[in-house]
Amino acid sequence: MKPLSFETWSTLAAEHRTRAQAWTLPYRRRRASGKMHPVHDFLFIYYRNPPSQLEAWHPGYGIFLQSKDNEPSFSPKYYSRTNQGIFLDPSKMDAATHHRLEMALALCRAVQERPARFGCFGMHEWAMVYRGDKEGEVRHREKLPLRVPQETINTFVRSRPICCSHFDAFRFFTPSAKNFNRIRPEKQTRIHNEQGGCLHTNMDLYKLAAQCMPWVGSHLLWQSFQMAAQARILDMEASPYDCQSLGLHSIAVETSAGRTLYEERQQALAERAKPIRQSLIDSLQHLLQPAECK
Repeated sequence: MKPLSFETWSTLAAEHRTRAQAWTLPYRRRRASGKMHPVHDFLFIYYRNPPSQLEAWHPGYGIFLQSKDNEPSFSPKYYSRTNQGIFLDPSKMDAATHHRLEMALALCRAVQERPARFGCFGMHEWAMVYRGDKEGEVRHREKLPLRVPQETINTFVRSRPICCSHFDAFRFFTPSAKNFNRIRPEKQTRIHNEQGGCLHTNMDLYKLAAQCMPWVGSHLLWQSFQMAAQARILDMEASPYDCQSLGLHSIAVETSAGRTLYEERQQALAERAKPIRQSLIDSLQHLLQPAECK
């Protein structure tokens, strides 16, 4: 077990909290005023991970924190204590948590081993507002205007096949737009459908890391959060919404040049996601299957 001195880990914890609060404090202020940010606040609202979780620092499994009398508290629900310090104790993990971590590991392995696919061009956001004026509410209408007319959206969605492999994106398609998707992804088939080229699959690394806290550590949680923030920006820039008021550019995926640009950035994000996903795999294997890691 790797030891960390009190001075070292207390500095790491303070630096982590400062980084996190650059996001969490503005979110809290917006929430209090009822003026939410449709891009940044998505990471807190959709994933339902409280800001306090992102702010709190945890070392991850396999680290021994040397202690002093004035140390901050770490919950005995997860940590054990000796006269010299504290450490995450897997013997305190209940069956439900163990199962959740095993499922996260299985999904990450499946995605990492499966070839990444590109060429979806962010069509999921368009399918979510297809015939939105007739089939349901247009998401974000109260916060962001559409940058193209509704009929242009309808025509573009009908003009090309949609290949969304992500259940949580597909379920927000308008009813008739679902008929254009090549597959019918379901929650129970995620492990068979999700792949590393998908923007939402890579964004979900933050959700998975959060579900695996405190066991995988705050460094990995922060890396996945940053990844999710960049993916969310690309998601909205390629959408039919006008995001100029948020300081974002538009990627006109309804044009050939726009689709080329989207795929280039999608591939770059997929490459960035690979080591984060592998770190999550390694951390979970070390925690759940230590014999495999010897």
